[in-house]
Amino acid sequence: MSEEQMIAVEVAYALPRKQKIIALSVPQGTTALAAVEQSGIVRDFPEIDIASAKFGLFGQALGTKGMSKAPEYELNEGDRIEIYRPLTADPKEVRRKRAEKAKAAEKAAE
Repeated sequence: MSEEQMIAVEVAYALPRKQKIIALSVPQGTTALAAVEQSGIVRDFPEIDIASAKFGLFGQALGTKGMSKAPEYELNEGDRIEIYRPLTADPKEVRRKRAEKAKAAEKAAE
């Protein structure tokens, strides 16, 4: 393939204390899922299950808000595919507990 048909993209994954961004050159028309597979990022993070992982593009989850899912989304020059970790806590539950704690602190201060 000629250089004109290749595009530069990145694949990113982050843990609280470790992150990695892998730059790749892939053929135009490569999907987000294919780029993640080609990146070899699972060698550094074997806990990633590519088959069930959620992906995004600059903070926008693929498969939402009109965006194609990772197996269909064709990358553009400069795209950065992000691999999202599963949530460790339900955000609604965390907010509920925080509100209860604040209410209890407010009553104690009275």
